[in-house]
Amino acid sequence: MTEHQNWDLEADVVVLGSGGAAMTAAITAHDFGAKDVVILEKSGMVGGTTAMSGGMLWVPNNHHQHEAGIADSDEDIVSYLDSLSPGQLDPETLWAFMQTGPEMVRYLAEKTPVRLRAFADFPDYQPYSPGAKPDGGRSLDNEAFSFELLGKWASRVNPSKMAYPLRGSLIEATRGTLDEATLAERERGDYRGLGQALAGALFKAVVDRNIPVEFEKRARKLVKDGDRVIGVVAEDANNREFRVRARRGVVIATGGFEWNEALVKTFLRGPMTGPVSVPENEGDGLLMAIEAGAQLGNMQNAFWQQSVLEMKPQHRAAKPNYLLGSDERARPGAILVNSAGKRFVNEAANYNAMGKAVVAFDAGGHTYANLPYWLIIDQRYKDKYPTFTSAPRTPIPSYMIVAETLEELATKAGIDAAGLTATVARFNEMVRNGLDADFNRGENTYDNFYMWGDMDFEPPYRTLGLIDQGPYYAVKMESGALGTSGGPKTNSDGQVVNWNGDAIPGLYAAGNAMAAVLGEVYGGAGGTLGPGMTFGYIAGRHLGTHISNH
Repeated sequence: MTEHQNWDLEADVVVLGSGGAAMTAAITAHDFGAKDVVILEKSGMVGGTTAMSGGMLWVPNNHHQHEAGIADSDEDIVSYLDSLSPGQLDPETLWAFMQTGPEMVRYLAEKTPVRLRAFADFPDYQPYSPGAKPDGGRSLDNEAFSFELLGKWASRVNPSKMAYPLRGSLIEATRGTLDEATLAERERGDYRGLGQALAGALFKAVVDRNIPVEFEKRARKLVKDGDRVIGVVAEDANNREFRVRARRGVVIATGGFEWNEALVKTFLRGPMTGPVSVPENEGDGLLMAIEAGAQLGNMQNAFWQQSVLEMKPQHRAAKPNYLLGSDERARPGAILVNSAGKRFVNEAANYNAMGKAVVAFDAGGHTYANLPYWLIIDQRYKDKYPTFTSAPRTPIPSYMIVAETLEELATKAGIDAAGLTATVARFNEMVRNGLDADFNRGENTYDNFYMWGDMDFEPPYRTLGLIDQGPYYAVKMESGALGTSGGPKTNSDGQVVNWNGDAIPGLYAAGNAMAAVLGEVYGGAGGTLGPGMTFGYIAGRHLGTHISNH
């Protein structure tokens, strides 16, 4: 059957997508023996959501962590993850992540321009749980990467979600360690940090290996010969078929399905109204995997993230642009309230855990009690802190409501006025007492971490502050997501399995396109990229080394 196919292109390995997991899979497959590798990218840019993100990797027991003098153990890792998702984790894939993640990190350090280092004091996201690292160590930051090294390819990297380019690492930026001379040098060399550094460095590794990227090739259908996947049918920008043979296999790394309304309504356990990922994440890989007979897992979950509608289209798609909402809610003088004017969560908690509170269902009212919800701040806050894209002491953006009193603000926003005034009064009293008796805000290392809080104060006042200086401001928030975390299940080699648990020959998955190895858990900063890139590495290694099976 294979000999009679009309292929437009043939390769050993075909990787669908170009985010962190996808590029890691392509690089690794090439280096481990599959010299003929091709990437099919739906858009005209590489990097996917990775390039727009913070770019951190959560990989326990990595060598950078050890070099920083931070010990770890398998027992602690399992205790931590199992306490957050009891009975839900697959031992086989979890063990593969734990054993291979550190290997992947070392491989990137030795074989690619990616330069990571331990963010030694960045706490795990649930620092109070058994086995957690409350003082940090498992999250890795990217050193800044010069886009000059990419030459003509620099313009092909998906832009950041940041309002301005970060010329240093996240560690440098948060600690203010870049002097003016170094910063000027970084500007001249077009150095970028965060996800830009990670995506740029991975893309440089792809370019150095002469791995071609076929842009504007949207994968639509897997080609099978019996049970085996032997290729993929894509469509180009003119909706013409582009058929690619995969002699060894296909890696689905196309991201999640958060921009596909039908799939979101079908699978997610609650409303998701404001995705912050690239708009190309429409579940293409999921639909192909379903058709190929893949077993699915973790479909009800997403990597939740609070967001704000910016009211202008994304850079290359006629879809709305949603802004990340991480820091604003955790600073002193900010709270989140629902339409009843009531707080419903510790505002300084991690975004993934908070997302579950946002979509909590009220059986009595038969509604989602916390949707819609709003960020509430006062003039003191507005004068001191940036708020999404709005710098201190600048005109308010279109997504922000302002009023002289809390009652007037509530009326304008559609919030219960009595509820809001009572909530703010109670919150202020708790702030004066130094104790959030309702939600324990400010009582752990994560809440008081300097990236979200205000280091001018001591705990708990890094995150607790009065709301009492008018005028007052409200921003309507969305139930957002960094991406969905469900998809085809894989085995420990990254092979997609069917409903009998058997590997589908020639089919692999990695990143947000696969059933997340950590289930609904977001272990710490980089909780998507760490596992996602590890399984990109696992899939690429297996495709490169297991020639006899193809």
